[in-house]
Amino acid sequence: MSDPVLSPLNDEHVALGAALVPFAGWSMPLRYSSDLAEHQAVRTAAGLFDLSHMGELHLDGPDAGAALDYALVGNLTALAVGRARYTMIVAEDGGIIDDLIVYRLAEESYLVVANASNVAVVAQELADRLDGFDAVLTDRSLETALIAVQGPVAADLVVGLTAPETAHAVRELKYYASVPAVVGGVEALVARTGYTGEDGFELFVPAAQAPGLWRTILAAGQPHGLVPAGLAARDSLRLEAGMPLYGNELDRTTAPHDAGLGRVVKLDKPGPFVGREALAARAHSNPSRVLVGLVGSGRRAARHGYPVVMSTADDAPTIGEVTSGAPSPTLGVPVAMAYVSPEVSAPDTELAVDIRGRREPVRVVTLPFYRRAH
Repeated sequence: MSDPVLSPLNDEHVALGAALVPFAGWSMPLRYSSDLAEHQAVRTAAGLFDLSHMGELHLDGPDAGAALDYALVGNLTALAVGRARYTMIVAEDGGIIDDLIVYRLAEESYLVVANASNVAVVAQELADRLDGFDAVLTDRSLETALIAVQGPVAADLVVGLTAPETAHAVRELKYYASVPAVVGGVEALVARTGYTGEDGFELFVPAAQAPGLWRTILAAGQPHGLVPAGLAARDSLRLEAGMPLYGNELDRTTAPHDAGLGRVVKLDKPGPFVGREALAARAHSNPSRVLVGLVGSGRRAARHGYPVVMSTADDAPTIGEVTSGAPSPTLGVPVAMAYVSPEVSAPDTELAVDIRGRREPVRVVTLPFYRRAH
């Protein structure tokens, strides 16, 4: 087994006393202080995240947009320069290979951001699907660092570190949009996206310049409550925000419609795309399972893989499975996402989860569990 890849920010994590763990082939910080403190900092002030394990795949050329229209389920030629879109790459049978964010950087230039565990397979799938298109794919994952600043004070912090000539553009940046800017003296692609349910920015920068920018943001943000935050807080934050995680809510056996994400499939775009026939059939059929939110009334949290059952009765049949679950620091109750049978998916349906042999009552709720005040 090969050694994990070190983030460009690895020395910063070590200096901060982070607990480092293997994650998708990388060594990444799980936490710096406590999961709860880092989670609450993002909800009340800001968290600083290292996302350098994510993949950055650049597609350039006259046919770059058309190639992505064929390769992905979204309509990327319709994307305005400077905007971004959440989309997916699927197999011919409609199963999800990965969920992606695509940024249109220029008329003939796109950035595809893939999950760390899927970078190689997404890069290969895109390369295979480029045949016949005038476009060039370049994997810049290892030369690119990605730093995220998430939370209520994120905008003030990032704008305050941005060069005056682009500060207004960063301040006015729309959700799911990006702009080039100089932040903390470093040329960055600044994107207003995130995975926490809070406002915030993700900064794509050259790997060699990431440590200096990390220290600059940390120093500027600490008086305002910013803390470095690890993978554990990122997971509890995204769970509260009802955001899917590849390998949990999404995988090769799951179609976008199963996860309540049929809206990302653009069946009305012109031309063929990989998976169109399977997804068109799926869009007009009744689902065999539905992704729902579950809220517990006790203290014990459901976890990935736990069975969802019809009731707390010992003989109640299994009608689903938990995909993600944890105590919610913000709401003070256990929460989970699960796939269940459609007939028990309505909000306020009372069900139960088998938690290590004990059947704990849960209630179906509409996702997300947490939505920030705008």
